[in-house]
Amino acid sequence: MNKEAFLRKFMEEIWNNKKIDKVEQFIDKEYTIHLDTADPWEGKTLSYSEFKERLKFSFDSFPDMNFEIASAISEENHVAITWILTGTNLGMIGDHPPTNKSIKTKGFTIYHFKNHLISGHTQIFDRKTVVQQLGFI
Repeated sequence: MNKEAFLRKFMEEIWNNKKIDKVEQFIDKEYTIHLDTADPWEGKTLSYSEFKERLKFSFDSFPDMNFEIASAISEENHVAITWILTGTNLGMIGDHPPTNKSIKTKGFTIYHFKNHLISGHTQIFDRKTVVQQLGFI
């Protein structure tokens, strides 16, 4: 199995094309968010339904959200990617109403694999730039 190709397909199908019904094809029944600062799900292990809820939260806020993978490094149980995220805030973010502003930020994610499926991630990205671009600070 080519894990990098599998991850690229996951990013395209699930995150960019919003095909939530295909989640079970890509992630393990237990998906752990090992580190993702300021993510409400950080440190939690999610079921399929919880993972889909997390996706819905993101897609409701940024329906045109798109990840461009800039680089990828694959090894036995992990694939690390750098990415550029773009999108337009057309939905609520917490108590904040939609701003209709576009964002563009960069990040780094290490995806963890178990049983040939994605079982979690460790992630760092520039949330401060997003907050600034949305006019929250």
